[in-house]
Amino acid sequence: MSGELYEPETVWEFEMGDRVKFGVGASSELPSAIHEHGASSALFVTDQGVADAGIVDHLRGVLDDHDIETAVHAAVEPEPSVAVYDEAIRAAETFDAELVVGVGGGSSMDVAKTASALLGDDGSVLDYAAPPIGEGRSVPATGRPCLCIPTTSGTGSETSPVAVVSVAAENRKIGLSDRRLRPAMALVDPTLVTSLPPAPTAFSGMDALGHAIESYSAVRYDAKPRPSTPEERPDYNGRSLLTDQLARKAIELVGDNLRRAVDNGNDLDARRNMALASLLAGMAFTNAGTTAAHALAMATGAVVDIPHGVAVAIFLPEVMRYNAQSAPERFDEIVALLGADDTTATASEAVEELRHDVGVADGLGEFGVTEDRVGELADRTIGMDRLLSRNARRMTRDDAERILRRAL
Repeated sequence: MSGELYEPETVWEFEMGDRVKFGVGASSELPSAIHEHGASSALFVTDQGVADAGIVDHLRGVLDDHDIETAVHAAVEPEPSVAVYDEAIRAAETFDAELVVGVGGGSSMDVAKTASALLGDDGSVLDYAAPPIGEGRSVPATGRPCLCIPTTSGTGSETSPVAVVSVAAENRKIGLSDRRLRPAMALVDPTLVTSLPPAPTAFSGMDALGHAIESYSAVRYDAKPRPSTPEERPDYNGRSLLTDQLARKAIELVGDNLRRAVDNGNDLDARRNMALASLLAGMAFTNAGTTAAHALAMATGAVVDIPHGVAVAIFLPEVMRYNAQSAPERFDEIVALLGADDTTATASEAVEELRHDVGVADGLGEFGVTEDRVGELADRTIGMDRLLSRNARRMTRDDAERILRRAL
């Protein structure tokens, strides 16, 4: 008899966008960032709300007297569909953009990253999705640079190699994942977030917390099989000492600042700290990975009209309860990092307290989800193999059903 013995992974990798500019006024350095990439034309990709708020006009004004031609594509929608992505790619081709600037929340930045990477390439965005939804093509190396300027604090898209696409024909949300989708630079300016209303401030902040907690409690890099070649190592390769440090600080920053940012959007110190929390959590989860709370949120969000950050906030405490036995010391530490008043509280209770304080819904029932949909949502969740494989505790369909019922 012969066979191959299990070989654990022994190497972790860490990646992020080429550079980050962070701080009050970082967006004013946009002309330098564009010229640094040798571009003389830039397409701004955003949504109509950000455009109406005057943020894009402000950024275009920053480019005055710098010999940079600009155009605006303000047609991104929440949970962007294949058509939204393809339309942005066509807009970049029509303008012949030498560089793309994504301005807004995660959807706008995801669309901008994809449009820049696929500019000039034939086919649809779905060609680059993994089978069976897409053809699994690799993103070409012929795209244009992308700069990302977030106007929310939560998604982490400004440093990630992923773009989330809603596929209506399949009633699914999928993630395109490729290292060439990472932006060339992120310009994180807290002043651009001060006008964000309390509700999306809360939603996006809870999403950042989900990124941080899930990357901090994900499967460790050396608790999984070694890939056959370095090229086969996944982008999300498990938590490491470095991702732990980023996640830990992000959790602490959210615990100290999200309530303040929701209560007073002009509290620039709180906004700065939430922007930093989002950035650090984004750097952590785009290397360690997210887990079951995001699997449940994506599965539910594909068929239920619910903001992604709200779905994460609803599922996160339930998944933490489920996972607590696998890493009790980590969940005990999360209580302290969140600064919970009750030091005897569990980590899931501390998250629920924060969720309540910032006014986020505490159950799926508020979005019309009833008991009769639990089976369907459990089936969809179990299909999220990529995310569930990183969860600290193995999850079955019955486990997913129990979590969904608790989340109603």
